[in-house]
Amino acid sequence: MRIAVAGGTGTAGRRVVEVARSRGHDVAIATRGAGADATTGDGLREALQGVDVVIDTLNVTTLDARTSEEFFRASTGRLLAAEGAVGVGHHVALSIVNCDRAPHGYYAGKVAQEALITAGAVPWTILRTTQFHDFAAQMFASARIGPLHLAPRMRTQPVSLDDVAARLVDLAEAPPAGWARDLAGPQEESLVAMVRGYARATGHHGPLPAFPLPGPLGRAQRDGTLLPGPDADRGTVTFAQWLATQ
Repeated sequence: MRIAVAGGTGTAGRRVVEVARSRGHDVAIATRGAGADATTGDGLREALQGVDVVIDTLNVTTLDARTSEEFFRASTGRLLAAEGAVGVGHHVALSIVNCDRAPHGYYAGKVAQEALITAGAVPWTILRTTQFHDFAAQMFASARIGPLHLAPRMRTQPVSLDDVAARLVDLAEAPPAGWARDLAGPQEESLVAMVRGYARATGHHGPLPAFPLPGPLGRAQRDGTLLPGPDADRGTVTFAQWLATQ
């Protein structure tokens, strides 16, 4: 089938493209760089001509709720409108486990995205996952004060990006399913330990003090709100196994 990956050059999107192509699908990459801008709608209809399924991995890097909501409302709304105009029959979206239980900061945008998809006319499937193993690297790079790196406190059950990409393509190959079963990693981890482990594995030996993110989002990260339920599917790759490949 012909699959378009919105955000196909991002962290998750690149791997989805690789998996879909390895299975023999005709894959189009719908990104601003390829002439299809989901935030403005420019080039979207042209990019989605003849597409059977769109896998939406679009993302924005922010902790600000307003910025996140504005991005996901614009990109999701325009993507769905373009899909409807050219007859795309299935919208598959990547979201976050229990984001609706902590609709703050970045997660506010994911909640807005889900609402648009579920209320839209294009048949849909939403896969919620926990944080990727790569989250440790992202936090090491971004959580800092000057030269001092910080380790945010969070309970998480990180999942392999390979498992996520494979599941998204599985869902794209199947009929629209609505809410797919959540996908998480095999075991709970401490984000503090993950960030410190990543730092040491990549040659950083300076101090990495732990800190709690303030406000309701920080509380949700620490109290287990964002952990998967007992009915979630589990990946097979642990954080330690992923770290050994870095």
